[in-house]
Amino acid sequence: MGGTFPRGEAAIAGMATFGIGEAPGYTAMELAAKAGMGAIADANLSLSDVDGLFICLPDDLFAGLSFAEYLGLSPRFTDNNRTGGSSFMSHMITAALALDAGYIDVALIAYGSNQRSSGGKLSTPIKSNNWDAPYRPLFPLSSYALAAARHMHDYGTTREQMAQVAVSARLWANSNPEAFAKGPLSIEDCLAARIISSPLSARDCCLVTDGAGAIVMTRTDHAATLVQSPVPLLGAAAATWSNAIAQLPDITTTAAAESGPRAYAAAGVGPADVQVLQLYDAFTINTILFLEDLGFCPKGEGGRFVSDGRIAPGGALPVNTNGGGLSCCHPGMYGLFAIIEAARQVRGIAANQIPAVDIALAHGNGGTLSSQATVILGSMATL
Repeated sequence: MGGTFPRGEAAIAGMATFGIGEAPGYTAMELAAKAGMGAIADANLSLSDVDGLFICLPDDLFAGLSFAEYLGLSPRFTDNNRTGGSSFMSHMITAALALDAGYIDVALIAYGSNQRSSGGKLSTPIKSNNWDAPYRPLFPLSSYALAAARHMHDYGTTREQMAQVAVSARLWANSNPEAFAKGPLSIEDCLAARIISSPLSARDCCLVTDGAGAIVMTRTDHAATLVQSPVPLLGAAAATWSNAIAQLPDITTTAAAESGPRAYAAAGVGPADVQVLQLYDAFTINTILFLEDLGFCPKGEGGRFVSDGRIAPGGALPVNTNGGGLSCCHPGMYGLFAIIEAARQVRGIAANQIPAVDIALAHGNGGTLSSQATVILGSMATL
């Protein structure tokens, strides 16, 4: 049996991004530190207030130790739990529990990557598993292509529908000054793009950028004395069903089908209450799968759900309002940027601000649809 999540007891008090797009001359650690200091300042706190440190870096398996050393801190608790892009949602869960227990007082969660300026490509340092390796897949792309192909086969999803996800993300990015990729993008452009791992083309794949993000969490009653608009964490949950996608019994259903309902239950809300969604869109199929698994449409209906601009600006359900990993940024791991955009929407400071947001959901994905983690943020009015 699971325990009770401390609904609304911890809140985001500060947030910041740094170096999104291209940031030549910075290491991943330097980028993370810049964002971290920005988030601390946004929370009206000092570096010395931080006693919980959470980080995941693309090039340092001991990032928690290195980050403490770099900042000159001796934290009570460090965590560099590494599940890919979902890591930061899991960091929020751990931080909220530690804050509620009084074990720490101020948590800094940070990430940075110089993937673009260092000449990186859309890849990870993890090799494909022994069962898949003989087939020489593009890691991680081919696993997502497999999920997309199966979804098309089972449910009639089309490449045009997946293209609609990319076009919607670009429309949001075009009015976000921070977004890296801007300009016109049509369904036809996506369909004409080079196929990299069938059925996914270059336009179905996320960006490769630099960038850093950070948030500061503290107990909500403390946060309320620091900033005008704390963003309480109402509910959160993580779920892992496998590492390799080939080990999933159904590659069109992800563990978001478990993390989502548990996060909703902790928050005391449901999909109908969520006003804005930030989904980890490493590939266009992700958005479709997560809309289904998180309860926004029935399984198999995701492709039709995103058609006709439903998730684009002016549509019924605002999704990835910063442009997402497809058009805003994707510096190796995107999860923390989804959290920051959700928090900005609740605070009322997003570039593409949705009016009067009280409930926002951010969902992270790690590995090859392996780790799923969902956080639900609310305004102070929801407590």
